[in-house]
Amino acid sequence: MHELSIATAVVESAEAAARRHGATCVGSVRLRVGELSGVVPDALRFSFELAAAGTALEGAALEIEDVPARARCATCPGDFPVGSPPDLRCPRCEGSAAELVSGRELELAAVTLPSGVTP
Repeated sequence: MHELSIATAVVESAEAAARRHGATCVGSVRLRVGELSGVVPDALRFSFELAAAGTALEGAALEIEDVPARARCATCPGDFPVGSPPDLRCPRCEGSAAELVSGRELELAAVTLPSGVTP
Protein backbone atom coordinates (compact mmCIF):
# COMPACT_ATOMS: atom_id res chain seq x y z
CA MET A 1 0.00 0.00 0.00
CA HIS A 2 2.02 2.98 -1.26
CA GLU A 3 -0.69 5.34 0.03
CA LEU A 4 0.75 4.92 3.55
CA SER A 5 4.16 6.21 2.45
CA ILE A 6 2.45 9.11 0.65
CA ALA A 7 0.38 9.92 3.74
CA THR A 8 3.50 9.80 5.93
CA ALA A 9 5.30 12.24 3.63
CA VAL A 10 2.27 14.57 3.64
CA VAL A 11 2.14 14.53 7.45
CA GLU A 12 5.88 15.26 7.70
CA SER A 13 5.64 18.15 5.23
CA ALA A 14 2.58 19.67 6.90
CA GLU A 15 4.16 19.33 10.36
CA ALA A 16 7.26 21.13 9.10
CA ALA A 17 5.08 23.95 7.72
CA ALA A 18 3.25 24.24 11.04
CA ARG A 19 6.55 24.42 12.98
CA ARG A 20 7.88 27.15 10.66
CA HIS A 21 4.85 29.26 11.59
CA GLY A 22 4.84 28.47 15.29
CA ALA A 23 1.72 26.29 15.17
CA THR A 24 1.36 23.14 17.22
CA CYS A 25 -1.51 21.69 15.20
CA VAL A 26 -2.90 21.66 11.68
CA GLY A 27 -6.57 22.16 10.82
CA SER A 28 -6.60 20.66 7.33
CA VAL A 29 -4.49 19.54 4.42
CA ARG A 30 -5.52 19.78 0.76
CA LEU A 31 -4.01 17.46 -1.84
CA ARG A 32 -4.40 17.51 -5.62
CA VAL A 33 -4.56 13.92 -6.87
CA GLY A 34 -4.58 13.15 -10.58
CA GLU A 35 -6.85 10.52 -12.08
CA LEU A 36 -3.80 8.70 -13.51
CA SER A 37 -1.58 9.06 -10.44
CA GLY A 38 -2.23 5.53 -9.25
CA VAL A 39 -3.39 6.78 -5.85
CA VAL A 40 -6.61 5.35 -4.40
CA PRO A 41 -8.31 8.22 -2.53
CA ASP A 42 -10.06 6.00 0.05
CA ALA A 43 -6.80 4.19 0.83
CA LEU A 44 -5.06 7.55 1.15
CA ARG A 45 -7.71 8.82 3.58
CA PHE A 46 -7.35 5.69 5.72
CA SER A 47 -3.54 5.92 5.61
CA PHE A 48 -3.64 9.62 6.47
CA GLU A 49 -5.52 8.90 9.70
CA LEU A 50 -2.91 6.30 10.65
CA ALA A 51 0.04 8.52 9.77
CA ALA A 52 -1.43 11.55 11.54
CA ALA A 53 -2.08 9.74 14.84
CA GLY A 54 0.04 11.27 17.61
CA THR A 55 1.26 14.15 15.43
CA ALA A 56 0.31 17.80 14.94
CA LEU A 57 -2.10 16.55 12.26
CA GLU A 58 -4.14 14.25 14.46
CA GLY A 59 -7.76 15.17 13.81
CA ALA A 60 -6.89 17.33 10.78
CA ALA A 61 -9.19 17.11 7.77
CA LEU A 62 -7.80 15.68 4.56
CA GLU A 63 -9.31 17.32 1.49
CA ILE A 64 -8.63 15.60 -1.82
CA GLU A 65 -9.10 17.54 -5.04
CA ASP A 66 -9.53 15.11 -7.94
CA VAL A 67 -7.72 16.24 -11.09
CA PRO A 68 -9.16 14.76 -14.30
CA ALA A 69 -6.84 13.37 -16.96
CA ARG A 70 -6.62 15.52 -20.08
CA ALA A 71 -4.42 15.26 -23.15
CA ARG A 72 -3.44 17.70 -25.89
CA CYS A 73 -4.08 16.60 -29.46
CA ALA A 74 -1.09 16.46 -31.81
CA THR A 75 -3.27 17.26 -34.84
CA CYS A 76 -5.97 19.76 -33.93
CA PRO A 77 -5.96 22.58 -31.36
CA GLY A 78 -7.15 22.05 -27.85
CA ASP A 79 -7.21 19.28 -25.33
CA PHE A 80 -9.63 16.51 -24.43
CA PRO A 81 -10.55 14.24 -21.52
CA VAL A 82 -8.59 11.00 -21.48
CA GLY A 83 -11.23 8.94 -19.71
CA SER A 84 -11.05 5.62 -17.99
CA PRO A 85 -9.75 3.32 -19.31
CA PRO A 86 -7.36 5.83 -20.86
CA ASP A 87 -8.03 6.62 -24.51
CA LEU A 88 -5.34 8.76 -26.08
CA ARG A 89 -7.20 9.41 -29.35
CA CYS A 90 -8.75 12.81 -29.91
CA PRO A 91 -12.56 12.58 -30.01
CA ARG A 92 -12.70 15.41 -32.60
CA CYS A 93 -10.20 14.26 -35.21
CA GLU A 94 -9.12 10.77 -34.06
CA GLY A 95 -5.52 12.06 -33.91
CA SER A 96 -3.20 10.85 -31.19
CA ALA A 97 -2.32 12.75 -28.05
CA ALA A 98 0.86 14.79 -28.13
CA GLU A 99 1.09 14.96 -24.34
CA LEU A 100 -0.82 14.54 -21.11
CA VAL A 101 -1.59 17.98 -19.70
CA SER A 102 -3.15 16.86 -16.42
CA GLY A 103 -4.04 13.79 -14.44
CA ARG A 104 -0.69 12.69 -13.02
CA GLU A 105 -0.59 15.23 -10.19
CA LEU A 106 0.11 14.35 -6.58
CA GLU A 107 0.62 17.72 -4.89
CA LEU A 108 0.34 19.14 -1.41
CA ALA A 109 -1.77 22.17 -2.33
CA ALA A 110 -2.50 23.75 1.06
CA VAL A 111 -1.99 23.39 4.78
CA THR A 112 -4.51 25.24 6.95
CA LEU A 113 -3.26 26.30 10.36
CA PRO A 114 -5.40 27.31 13.35
CA SER A 115 -6.82 30.84 13.55
CA GLY A 116 -4.26 33.45 14.43
CA VAL A 117 -1.38 31.69 12.66
CA THR A 118 -0.73 33.02 9.18
CA PRO A 119 1.47 30.98 6.81
